[in-house]
Amino acid sequence: MKLLTRRSALRLGGAALGLAVVPALGAESDSQVLVWKDPYCGCCGGWMAHMQANGFSVEASDVADMDALKDAEGVPLDLRSCHTARVGAYVIEGHVPAAAVRRLLDMRPGNVAGLAVAGMPLGSPGMAAPAGYPPDEYDVVAFGNEQPSVFMRFAGERQF
Repeated sequence: MKLLTRRSALRLGGAALGLAVVPALGAESDSQVLVWKDPYCGCCGGWMAHMQANGFSVEASDVADMDALKDAEGVPLDLRSCHTARVGAYVIEGHVPAAAVRRLLDMRPGNVAGLAVAGMPLGSPGMAAPAGYPPDEYDVVAFGNEQPSVFMRFAGERQF
């Protein structure tokens, strides 16, 4: 028979406390954006500012091996960009506009693991277009259990 030691009791108590706190955090998790980025990236800050301006709370961490993180988060190779984030249960890859993230959170599709904007389209959030240059048109792609599909389309930050 195994005895309950003080150390195992503390672990058990800590685990129980963690389980009690998780549901309380669930309501806030949809507005909390956890961002992982390369420490030398300059455009990620612009995207984070865009998310904050649209009512999200943002917390960022620098990561040395972004490819390993993207692999762990299930981001398809052809959809990768410069930063990866998590909002609620979803992965957000690259310069996804806040409007697309809000729509995802409203819909909550069970077959979607996340949204991605491949590359760094000019005019997308965090990738300001220089004066006189029109923003790129780009797709926000949903990925997950099925074939990736276009979730929304944008020109800069404007949906079309």
